[in-house]
Amino acid sequence: MPQDRLPQMVISIMLLADFDVSERCNIRPRSFDLIVKKGDTLVIIKVASHIDSVSADIAWDLDLIARYLDATPLIVGERARDAELERGVVYIRYGLFAISPETLFDYFVEGLAPLVYASPGGLYVKIKGGLLREVRVTSRMSLGDLASELGVSRRTISKYESGMGTTLDVAIRLEELFSAQLIEAIELLGYHCPGPREPAESATGEILTDLERMGMEIHAMRQAPFQVLALFDQHTILTAYGTSQKVVKRASLIGSISQITRTLAMCVATDYKKQKKIGKTLLIGEEHLHTLKDGSELIDMMNG
Repeated sequence: MPQDRLPQMVISIMLLADFDVSERCNIRPRSFDLIVKKGDTLVIIKVASHIDSVSADIAWDLDLIARYLDATPLIVGERARDAELERGVVYIRYGLFAISPETLFDYFVEGLAPLVYASPGGLYVKIKGGLLREVRVTSRMSLGDLASELGVSRRTISKYESGMGTTLDVAIRLEELFSAQLIEAIELLGYHCPGPREPAESATGEILTDLERMGMEIHAMRQAPFQVLALFDQHTILTAYGTSQKVVKRASLIGSISQITRTLAMCVATDYKKQKKIGKTLLIGEEHLHTLKDGSELIDMMNG
């Protein structure tokens, strides 16, 4: 099948859902393919035909970008291991949600949130624990009564009421028993960190040292089209560096991403001595960067 088929399908779905879509990232390696925005909703999308190909480094970048841009990371693919991703099912890869393009369409275009998530051992759903306890008490059933009805332990029922997931079969039996909607939809938006982050990687090289000297907080990326996410005085700067030939190829893409994310974009060229704008992106020579005393000077140049 054409290599572009799946990314183009994702782009079409997000456009149909009235999202603004960034220029597609065609630079390798790449930790994401698209960034899309609608109102205050920002989504970073990695398109991978086989979601098992999404590496720990890619997940690192997606997580870091999501944190600092207040965005939701999503992986969209078609297969996991030897099976196709099922419609309406959420899969997990390094703590991030992975879904099929059909599920993407259902959620963003049709407004239908998925109900089922895949976990070792099969497919599960989340139970509205508080509501389960309420309808059980209203029905004058003890934990033991309900446990006997389902053929599970009292402790399992208690865990259901505390929010533990269960199989779809058990959830359907509970809904039929109490005539209540107990299955909780899975919201794909509103990213929550899956766990503590590793310490930030320390800056190396003269360019990054320069940025730190100017008062910027540096976060090194691993496989993004920009090598650094820099923070200064409530500004976020997407930063690439390298030879002129290398960074000029990235300038348009980084500018497109910055426009969608309302950030700033900069490319630092190691073999260039002046400064100019390429679209939304500031191209500045490394030697010129050395002469700047404060990050605010750089912000003025990017806003100029």
